Order: sequence, then structure tokens, then C-alpha cells
Amino acid sequence: MNTLIFRTMAPYLTALMVLFSVFVLLRGHNMPGGGFIGGLIAASAFAIQGIAGGVAAVRRALWFHPMAISAAGLFFAGFAGLMSIPFEVPFMTALWVFPKFFGTEVALSTPLLFDIGVYLVVTGSITSIALALEEREDL
Repeated sequence: MNTLIFRTMAPYLTALMVLFSVFVLLRGHNMPGGGFIGGLIAASAFAIQGIAGGVAAVRRALWFHPMAISAAGLFFAGFAGLMSIPFEVPFMTALWVFPKFFGTEVALSTPLLFDIGVYLVVTGSITSIALALEEREDL
């Protein structure tokens, strides 16, 4: 299924799916969605890019190795839990701050940081698995 139309549309579809995955990630606090589903959508986007253009195209599109992305996500998720220590509250207690950006109040929280960590872990690990499977097929 490596047609000219698919190879031409895959980068646009990948970009659209990654943008949608970020939307699902950020929507997940108050409605269905979140880091896990957003990460699966992003990994699916990179899998589509890999099918269309090969493993080299995906590695060029990603700035970091997929396992490094997973490691960063694990760090963010762990850091979200450890933020409770300085405030002397139970582990994984939600902490909120409300800074103003350009006159708009934005709610930032440790659950958001945890969701971003889950998003990065899922995206990196599933993309790494997909790339390893695709590389094996190229042999």
C-alpha cells in the first residue's frame, strides 16, 4: 500500500494527527481523553509516516530517539508526584497554580504534568516498537 497518493498525503496526515493528539491530551482533564489516548494517536501518526516513507523518514521527523522521549515522559510523571514533597501533602496530590499569560488566567497543575509524562511515555515506547518492527521487515 505504498502508493504515490499515500506517500504524498502521509506527512500532512501525520501532522494533523499529532496536532489532534495534543488536543486530546489537553482536553483529557475535564472530558474523556488524556495522556494515554493522545500518546496512542501520536504513535499511530508516526506509524503511518513509517509505512509511507520508511523508518528513516520517521527518525528524521523525530528530533530525539523514541526511547529518550519515553525517558523524558517518565521523568515528568515522576516529578509530578514528587512535587507533593515540598508542600508536605500526600504523594500524587494535585497542586494547582494560576499564572496569567497575555491577560488570560491559565490553570497549570501536577495532573497536567503527569498526563504529559504519560503522553511522552506512550508515544516514545509505541513508536520505538513500531520502528523496530518496521526495521525488521526491511531486512
